[in-house]
Amino acid sequence: MTFNESRFGGAVLIRPAGRIDLSNAEAFKEALLAALASATTAVVVDLGAIDYISSAGLRSMVIALRSAKSASKGFAVSGLTPMVLEIFTISRFNLVFSIHASARDALAAVSPDALIAFDAS
Repeated sequence: MTFNESRFGGAVLIRPAGRIDLSNAEAFKEALLAALASATTAVVVDLGAIDYISSAGLRSMVIALRSAKSASKGFAVSGLTPMVLEIFTISRFNLVFSIHASARDALAAVSPDALIAFDAS
């Protein structure tokens, strides 16, 4: 798994790529928590380049979501591929996370300032 991170206003957009499984779920969790620490308003995780996410990866996301809620920051997910959407649906995480079709839509949902910065980039 690789990922890049972009900042739009007070929001951080993380775009991981590859697979998120037991071998890298801890690194993924740490990246999410670091993004939350540096974001002032929200974190958006764009999963459009993720082929697969295991239960360990989902657990990392739940930990980040709880951390975001306790810090009063937004947390959204975007760009789920059909396989990843199926995993979210089967595990019922589609009911837990704020899921959006695109990173732009997710940024709009969590931070109007982030959307303005995203559109300007």
